[in-house]
Amino acid sequence: MTPKNPSPLAARLDGLLFFPVTPFGPDGGLDLDAFRAHVRSGIDAGAAAVFACCGTGEFHALTPEEFHACVAAAVEEAAGRVPVVAGAGYGTALAIQYAGLAEDAGADGLLAMPPYLVVADQEGLLRHYTALAAATSLDVIVYQRDNAVLTPATAVELARTDGIIGLKDGIGDLDLMQRIVSTVRRELPGHAFLYFNGLPTAELTGLAYRGIGVTLYSSAVFCFAPDIALAFHRALDTGDDATVNRLLDGFYVPLVELRNQGRGYAVSLVKAGVRLAGLEVGEVRPPLSEPDAAHVKQLAALIERGRALLADGAGV
Repeated sequence: MTPKNPSPLAARLDGLLFFPVTPFGPDGGLDLDAFRAHVRSGIDAGAAAVFACCGTGEFHALTPEEFHACVAAAVEEAAGRVPVVAGAGYGTALAIQYAGLAEDAGADGLLAMPPYLVVADQEGLLRHYTALAAATSLDVIVYQRDNAVLTPATAVELARTDGIIGLKDGIGDLDLMQRIVSTVRRELPGHAFLYFNGLPTAELTGLAYRGIGVTLYSSAVFCFAPDIALAFHRALDTGDDATVNRLLDGFYVPLVELRNQGRGYAVSLVKAGVRLAGLEVGEVRPPLSEPDAAHVKQLAALIERGRALLADGAGV
């Protein structure tokens, strides 16, 4: 098989990936001005790409009209400086509809969320993602998590599919990921296929994923503390183990322990963090709930601690 050339999107995904929250106003409606400010500040801080209206952006809670408006706003704010990838999900028909909205809004690619509710077999998952890829000109990254867990053989078939450029892993099964990476490499030698660490706080497993060759990851921390997120990414990328371990032990492990205190905190606690950073982005929409006030105070203290750790490292 002749290896496919890397897609234009794949060639641009190199660095820390930004998954902005979606702001809502006091009346619960979409606040596009705040969204624009959030996206703009992330790009200015050094994001390598914007993944709009995905998990952290409450894709599940947006109407199609809101989705289109947010993606279009992200594209305008990016102005070609970084690529914009939009979420797409639910059943196949709706995923295709959202792909069309993203394409119309000017997005560069899609993050294909797991199908809604049903637990499909491998044939069904393959049919779903290949149908989505065939229906859009946008490059597709498949998000493996929850009810969409792939076998290595299915991953190979997705990698063969025109328009599917990568796999984002939200499961955390390193044995499975190693088998997927190895099988794709063996079956499609020389083929360019991207892999992403998509766990809720990906920094915690960054060292482990790098061990199997997965270097791209999404950072929720970047939403509210880009300085900490970028310092960790730089340390991980350059082999600065002292900084990596200092931030892991003093900031990221406690953050994950705090995140695990409540359901939906992978979204609601991040949104609270953005508010702590000074941008009013409102509350999460139902069925998610706001984090406990005491947990928000703990988050604020953790952010201060993370920055103190950065300062301590700078003085070494």
